[in-house]
Amino acid sequence: MPSTKQKNLVIVESPSKAKTIEKYLGRNYHVVASLGHVRDLPKSQMGVDIEHDYEPKYISIRGKGPVIKDLKKEAKKAKRVYLAADPDREGEAIAWHVSHLLGLDDDDKNRVVFNEITKDTVKQAFKTPRSIDMNLVDAQQARRVLDRLVGYSISPILWAKVKKGLSAGRVQSIALKLVIERENEIKKFVPQEYWTIESIFKHDKDKFKANFYGLDGKKAELKNNDEVQDVLGRVDKKKDFSIDKVTKKERKRMPAAPFTTSSLQQEANKRLNFKTRKTMMIAQQLYEGINLGRKEGTVGLITYMRTDSKRISKVAEAEASKFIHEEYGEPFAIIKERKDKNQEGAQDAHEAIRPSSVFRTPASLKDILSRDQFRLYSLIWSRFVASQMTPAVFDTMTVDLSQNGVMFRANGSKIKFEGYRKVYQSAADKARKDNILPDLAEGDTAKLQSNDPAQHFTQPPARFTEASLVKALEENGVGRPSTYAPTIDTIQRRYYVKLNGKSFEPTELGEIVDNLIQAYFPDIVNIDFTANLEDELDHIEEGKEDWVKVVDRYYKPFAKELESAEDKIEKVQIKDEPAGMDCDICGAPMVIKMGRYGKFYACSRFPACRNTKPIVKEIGVICPKCKKGQVIERKSKKNRIFYGCSRYPDCDFVSWDKPINRDCPKDGHYLVEKKVKGGRQVICPNGDYEEDIQK
Repeated sequence: MPSTKQKNLVIVESPSKAKTIEKYLGRNYHVVASLGHVRDLPKSQMGVDIEHDYEPKYISIRGKGPVIKDLKKEAKKAKRVYLAADPDREGEAIAWHVSHLLGLDDDDKNRVVFNEITKDTVKQAFKTPRSIDMNLVDAQQARRVLDRLVGYSISPILWAKVKKGLSAGRVQSIALKLVIERENEIKKFVPQEYWTIESIFKHDKDKFKANFYGLDGKKAELKNNDEVQDVLGRVDKKKDFSIDKVTKKERKRMPAAPFTTSSLQQEANKRLNFKTRKTMMIAQQLYEGINLGRKEGTVGLITYMRTDSKRISKVAEAEASKFIHEEYGEPFAIIKERKDKNQEGAQDAHEAIRPSSVFRTPASLKDILSRDQFRLYSLIWSRFVASQMTPAVFDTMTVDLSQNGVMFRANGSKIKFEGYRKVYQSAADKARKDNILPDLAEGDTAKLQSNDPAQHFTQPPARFTEASLVKALEENGVGRPSTYAPTIDTIQRRYYVKLNGKSFEPTELGEIVDNLIQAYFPDIVNIDFTANLEDELDHIEEGKEDWVKVVDRYYKPFAKELESAEDKIEKVQIKDEPAGMDCDICGAPMVIKMGRYGKFYACSRFPACRNTKPIVKEIGVICPKCKKGQVIERKSKKNRIFYGCSRYPDCDFVSWDKPINRDCPKDGHYLVEKKVKGGRQVICPNGDYEEDIQK
C-alpha cells in the first residue's frame, strides 16, 4: 500500500462525500473535507474596502482553525492536490479560498467537478481536471460583497430606529414585500356574488349532470338569485331538452419536466409537507451518497440538487428509455427527444434533478432509506421517469342542451391510455376522475330531473405558502436556487412573517420594516432592480462583465439613499399596549410587548419585575374535564393548532379538534367541531353522534 506522501489529496466540502469519493478513487487518493467555507468576510465589521474597488477583507472563519491546520498538513504530504467542491459558484469560491490558504497556483489544473457522485462519473471527472474558473468566483464574490454592503448598511439603521436584532437584504426584503402585498390584496378584496345551477338530466335509462351555460346562444353569468329564478322560470319542466351539439375529442396531457430546485421545493412542500430547508437537506444526503450495502457500497442516488435547468444528459435519456421499455413496454416510451424550455434567465449550468440510475427503483431502496429520504427519492425518481414517457390520452365529450333559449352544458372524459400517469400523477391528475356521459347524439332529447341552484362568492387571492412564495420569487427572477430556502428561513426567524397553518402572514414588525425600506431604500425592494442584478451576475460568470463595475453600478445609487435615510428616518416606537390585567407577582399593570417571536404579556415594571406570560386565545368554552379553566388555542412545535385547558399542568385536557359549548345529546360527552372532506362536522369524540355544519 502506498504511503500518504505518494497519495493525491482531494478536498471536498462534506465528510460523507469524502468517504464515498475515496472508495471510488482507490488507494492512490486521500479525500478530506473542508466542511464548507474556510474563509469569509468578518462578522464584526463591513469587511469591504469601498474606496479601493470594493476589495473584500477575507479572514479564516472562526472555529475553522483545526480544519485549516489539517488541510495544510495533508497538502504538504500529498503528491498533488485536487479541489472537488460542489459544481456551482459557491463551490468554485470554496475551491478558490482553499487554494489561497494552501498556497496553490490558481492556474494549476486542480479543479474537478461532477454532477453526480457515482463511480464512473467521479473517475471520468479526474481524467479532465481544469483550473479554477475565476469568472464563477467573481460572480459569487460580487453577490457576497453587494449583499454585505446592503445588509451591513441597513441593519444598523433598523437596530437604531426600530429594534435590535433586525436585518434587511436584497432577496429577503422582496420576499417580505410579496407577502405584505398579498395580505393587502386580501384586505382590499370585495367578494362578488355569483350563482351556479347544476342539474340532472335523463336520456333513456341513463342519468347525467350538466351545468347552466347561457341564454339565447350566448354564455351568461348568474349574479344573483333573481337572475337564477328568471332562468328557472323559462324552463318548462314538462318539455324535453334538445341535444344541440355533441363534440368528441381525443386530448393528450403531457408529463411535467424533471425537477429543478424550485419545482422540487414546491412539489415537496405541497405533497410531502416538507419545508424548503428540509427538502434541500434530504436532497443533499441523497446526492452525497447512501450506503447501499456490500455489493454497491456508498452511492450518490441523485444528481446535483441546485439547478435551474430542465435538461438531461443523453446517457440518462437512453437509460430511462431502456428501463421504460423493459418495465412498461414500448407504448409507454417516448420516441421523439423531449425538449423542455428553461425558465427565462436560467443559468443551465447543470442537468435537472434526476436519479443517478433509473434502475435503482424506490421499491428496491425502501429498506435502506429513512422514511423522509424514501419519500423524496420516490418523488424525484417518478417525476423523472414520467418525463420520459408518452402523454396520457383522454376521450372527451362536450354536450350542449337547450330548451326555450336556456342552455346547459355537460362535460365528460374517460382515460384512454395511461401513459406517464402509470408512474407519476400530479395533484391535478389525482383530482381528475372519469366522468362518463351516456352515448348521446345531436338531435336526441333529454328530460330534466332536478335543479340545484347554489350561491357562491368569489374568493380573495390565497396567502403565500412556502411553495407559492418560492414560485413567485422564481417567476420574478429574484434570487437563485441556492437562495430560496435560507431567504424563507430568515424572514421567519426575524419574525417579519409568521405561519398560520401552511400560509404566511406578515407581522406588525414585518410591516414596519417593509414600510421603512419602501420609503427610504426603494431600489432594494424594486423587483426589476434585483432581477436585473441576477442577470448581471450571470454575465460576470460568463466573462462578459467586470464584477467591480457591476457592484459599483448598484452600490452608488444605494449609497445616496443611505446618506439620506440616516438623517430622515425617525425612531419608530413600538408602543406597549395595556393588557387589561395586573401582574400576579407585584400587582403592577401588565402590558403587551413585541418580542422576537411575537407579542407577549410582561410586567410594566420591567426590569424590576421580570414576570412574563404567553398570550393565549380563549375560545369561550369552559374546560369539559375540570369545569374550571378556559379552553385555549395553542400551537404545537410543528405549528399545528390544538386546544388545551388554561389550568395546565393542573388539568391535562387536550384536543386536536375545537370543543364547542354543547354536550352530546346521546351521552352528555362534550362535542367538537371537526374538518372533514367536503366541509365541517360537529361530532362526539366517543363516536356516538355527528351532524353536518350548514354552510
